[in-house]
Amino acid sequence: MYATVLWFLLFLFCLRVAGQALVATFAVPFLPPMQQWYSGVIPYPILLPVQILIIVLLAKVATDFTRRRGFFVMPRRTMGRLLQWFSYLYWGGMAVRYVVSMALHPERRWLGGTIPIFFHCVLATFLFVVGRYHTRPSVSAPAVPTG
Repeated sequence: MYATVLWFLLFLFCLRVAGQALVATFAVPFLPPMQQWYSGVIPYPILLPVQILIIVLLAKVATDFTRRRGFFVMPRRTMGRLLQWFSYLYWGGMAVRYVVSMALHPERRWLGGTIPIFFHCVLATFLFVVGRYHTRPSVSAPAVPTG
């Protein structure tokens, strides 16, 4: 189940990167304009390679989960806790960002300018799922019958 969820979240993020690249390169009319995709914090010529690196890393994680072997599936409870707590902070930060954005730009209500926020939540969810895997209760040994 973990692998399926991780691949789905990665697919969503890939759609975001592809959509933004199409708008940036070809200004396709069937997708929202660039200002809807892009917060402007990192210049797009730098952002795109960073997004591609994120895709490669997330694909490696999802591949390890699919194969059920590799660095990212070796149980690490501490790493799992850290990933889960970071995902909570990440999600919380995006919730605050949404509230502040809607307060400062009431013309955007309810979904205007939310593409970056939504996809940051996708990444936070990816981290949560990996963290959850590492903190899941271990399979317990079969009970010994008592006489």
